[in-house]
Amino acid sequence: MTNYKYGAHQFLWIEHWSDDSLHILDEARALGVDCFEISLGDDIAFDPIPVRERAKELGLELSVGPGNIWPMECDISYESVENQRLGMARHRWIIEQVAEIGAVAYNGATYGHPGHILRQPREHAELERIARNLSQLADYAQSLNVKLVIEPMSRFRTHLIHSAQDAVDLIALVNHPTLYINLDTYHMITEERDYAKAIKTCGEALWGIHACESDRGVPGGGLVPWDDVFLSLADVCPNARILMETYNTGKQGFGYGRGIFKDVCPDAPGFVKNGLEFLKQWA
Repeated sequence: MTNYKYGAHQFLWIEHWSDDSLHILDEARALGVDCFEISLGDDIAFDPIPVRERAKELGLELSVGPGNIWPMECDISYESVENQRLGMARHRWIIEQVAEIGAVAYNGATYGHPGHILRQPREHAELERIARNLSQLADYAQSLNVKLVIEPMSRFRTHLIHSAQDAVDLIALVNHPTLYINLDTYHMITEERDYAKAIKTCGEALWGIHACESDRGVPGGGLVPWDDVFLSLADVCPNARILMETYNTGKQGFGYGRGIFKDVCPDAPGFVKNGLEFLKQWA
């Protein structure tokens, strides 16, 4: 029996979270979502207490991603000790904010920096540095009752962790009980030949999945094999978070700045409504 939590990402609505964004939590909950992801960064400032209280009132589970401004020098995979130090300090700062707003997880490509792509094969020394640093971050997250969740990304975003197998191998290297995996149906298009195998490879380490279509539009009608997704989720992660993620591309949107040149999300309520209808039907 499955007990999925369906969710939505703030990027369906806005790029920058602020004290004026609380109404989005109400809107998302009214649309029928169970969980919601907020993006933090150096360009984000808000009072965490009202967010925590509103989410609690609504019965809405929160998670946090690092999708806003993230200085390139803050990268725990770098050989430079100073870069690693800056990266660790930044991630600890965000983990503290995650705890302050009552979110359950810090979810993203924290093993490196999206956009930092070396045009060479990944070296084991990089993975050893990442594992050592992630272990410390996981300890810190665990002390604040926060799960640390890593997300594989496509070759166009990182040279480090692309596939479910990459993520599983890294988690084995770290060997920490509070480290999990979040897959993304968009990134999987370029990195996985078998969605079902990828999901099953994660096993008990799978925390959830970012759900959108192959063009980052509303789930359904594209290349993502949703039957494979749901059959394998039912086997290995019947409590998965299935969280819709894309960027708003409407008239007031910012999708073009994120590399989307089709109007895949003209309005967030329509995206969530249609997405939920499709995902629940397949589930």
